[in-house]
Amino acid sequence: MEPARKIFRFFVFSNLFIACCALIMVYQTCDLLLHTTPAPAWLAFIFFGTISSYSFHWYLTEAPAAPLTGREQWHIHNRWIYIPLFIVGVTGSIVSTFFLIHHWPWLLLTALITFLYSAPKIPNPWFRVLRKIALAKTIFLAFVWMYVTTMLPLELSGQDWQPAFTLFSASRFFLIYAICILFDYRDREHDKQVGIRSLITWLSFTNITRLFVFSLLIFVITTLLLLRHDFDIQTVLLLLVPGIVTASLYRTATRQFSDMLYYFILDGLMALSSILTLARTLL
Repeated sequence: MEPARKIFRFFVFSNLFIACCALIMVYQTCDLLLHTTPAPAWLAFIFFGTISSYSFHWYLTEAPAAPLTGREQWHIHNRWIYIPLFIVGVTGSIVSTFFLIHHWPWLLLTALITFLYSAPKIPNPWFRVLRKIALAKTIFLAFVWMYVTTMLPLELSGQDWQPAFTLFSASRFFLIYAICILFDYRDREHDKQVGIRSLITWLSFTNITRLFVFSLLIFVITTLLLLRHDFDIQTVLLLLVPGIVTASLYRTATRQFSDMLYYFILDGLMALSSILTLARTLL
């Protein structure tokens, strides 16, 4: 069991898992809204881009004071792993870009907004000043995930923008934002210590709960409205499942900060409906 456990921890903590989540989310976008499968070059760009972005982000992440969680201990002892992963990620992104060169303005914008999320961690005064003005960092992170996995493939498809595109994008954004709220709540003390300001470090627990409920409420409304745009009831119910699970985990996630709860279950909830709709198609 120990070798399997180490492999699983590496898969999750090295960010390979979250990169796979991004892939299947893009696949779902193309399947449900464009009724096609994404191009291999586009999937490669998303996968390697996610690997390079998260490797860069985690390499710059400072370990908090003791006591350390399992991931934080893994991070300290295996920090060097992010360097080859970053190199592989950047190389893969560049190679895949050659096959998508006619979309270079969108790809450049994607690289820029992804970089901006991690920029405050760069040990340079010019970038560290961003820590004091990043009140909307949770919103920004949720937007980046929604943009990369939803808006970007829709824009690159060449199809005219449709109301269903807007509703699906909003549904995904507010689900991801609710999940991000939990991550920020867990990290709020560490963020305060290192000078990172966010909406969650400023709000009381009661208002954080209200924000969480509001986000999930908008998620449910925008998802249900897809019924008016040729989405069948089964698909909409599958899209609602991760929101229901996220809501049910709120009490646990604000009291127990286990690594697997956050980096496997909560991260995985972003891609859960994608897995469910894909499984329905295959079965």
